[in-house]
Amino acid sequence: MAAKSYMRVENVVKKFGPFTALDDVDLDIAPGEVHALLGDNGAGKSTLIKILSGVHQPTSGSIYVDGKKVFFRNPRDAAAAGIGTVYQDLAINQLMSVTRNFFMGRELTSTFGILRMDEMDKIAHEEMKKIGIDFTDPSQAVGTMSGGQRQTLAIARAIYFGAKVLILDEPTSALGQKQQMEVLKTIKRVRARGDIAIIFITHNEIHSKLIADRYTFLALGKVIGAGTKKELAGEDIRRLMAGGAEMADLEQELGAI
Repeated sequence: MAAKSYMRVENVVKKFGPFTALDDVDLDIAPGEVHALLGDNGAGKSTLIKILSGVHQPTSGSIYVDGKKVFFRNPRDAAAAGIGTVYQDLAINQLMSVTRNFFMGRELTSTFGILRMDEMDKIAHEEMKKIGIDFTDPSQAVGTMSGGQRQTLAIARAIYFGAKVLILDEPTSALGQKQQMEVLKTIKRVRARGDIAIIFITHNEIHSKLIADRYTFLALGKVIGAGTKKELAGEDIRRLMAGGAEMADLEQELGAI
């Protein structure tokens, strides 16, 4: 039985003047699933995630969260509805500590405005450990962490502050293979919780095949294919089914969580 959708997009259109960036787009996002959103540059992926995260508003169409129709006027509205977006730039200050980045703009303070660092250190450590990073020094500068660890920090932060839909914008791009696998393992751990819906935006067909449960393919603002991994097996939609030794080696490295 398919999981019940937590977020649903129906017939969304987005126009910028005479240009149609999205045309009649549908999307279903369910807890405990990784939904891969694939497409070349200009396909409409960025526009869609900006609508889901409240940066843009749709020209027409509807968005539902937990069965209720919503309209996000801004990113604050989307965050309040449980939409957490981790962009490629991560919004991380590499000179600041792990803990200060984890709580950036949401620091815990005493009645007198003094930072409750011990409490924040403990929370940051526990939340990152839950999804695979057990760092020993929460005061270490984020710039000393690997790219994969920084992605994990951003993901743990989004979940701790209430994300029920986690939007990951090209999380494995610009990383080496080892760091890419760190990120994919983190995504598997988040999926295993069962209460988080994950949108995985990627150009990498192999990574989508390794991690995704469901797929939506965009081209020129339109959905050109969608379905579960089982439904799309054997289909030649944007060369989804990547094979060969490279695929087998990565599957073995990713392993079971």
